[in-house]
Amino acid sequence: MKIGVFDSGMGGTTILEAVKKRLPEMEYRYIADSENCPYGEKPVGLLYEIVRDKVEALRDWGAELIVVACNTATVRCIDKLRRDYPDIQFVGTEPAVKLALSTGVRKVLVLATPNTINSERMKLLAEKNRQIGQEVDLLACPGLAETIEKYYKTDLGRVKAKLNELLSRDDSYGAVVLGCTHYPLVKDLIAEYYPNAQLVDSANGVAKRVEELVRG
Repeated sequence: MKIGVFDSGMGGTTILEAVKKRLPEMEYRYIADSENCPYGEKPVGLLYEIVRDKVEALRDWGAELIVVACNTATVRCIDKLRRDYPDIQFVGTEPAVKLALSTGVRKVLVLATPNTINSERMKLLAEKNRQIGQEVDLLACPGLAETIEKYYKTDLGRVKAKLNELLSRDDSYGAVVLGCTHYPLVKDLIAEYYPNAQLVDSANGVAKRVEELVRG
């Protein structure tokens, strides 16, 4: 089977590698759309046009299953993609809120792009999975994905400066959700701000879902 994966740059490679570990025998194509990074701050109409172009390219290549390796593109676009491309299986990427809350911690922080944080889907994930006594805080991180994309490999100082601008040290959280596929690339840097928290992301959950669909 041919499996396509796309994201606004290198962030989705964290998803791609997790899928490859479970399904090494498949054929893959990855589109790193750095030109349009970040997706998380695009108007929804424009974002869908961008996403549709990537889907068209992967479909032309022969992809039977496409992983939307971006939280924002998933919460904003995947329902319409499934309607517009019924011949393709889509697997989305959503912030791992359910996983974080399932650990039983009292306070969970979700870090994500503004579009993801402000989506109805994000609010639903928090409300649906929260138990009595649990708190879920949402923190939009404008510019962080773009900064990671540009400087992750060349200037970590710029990434650290952006993190200092957005985050504050807080030892009250038991779990922090990395709600953008770029964020795991600097997981160790983010962990410094939340010394008592387990950092969770969506890569393994997405890979598991892809394997379920492929294996039938």
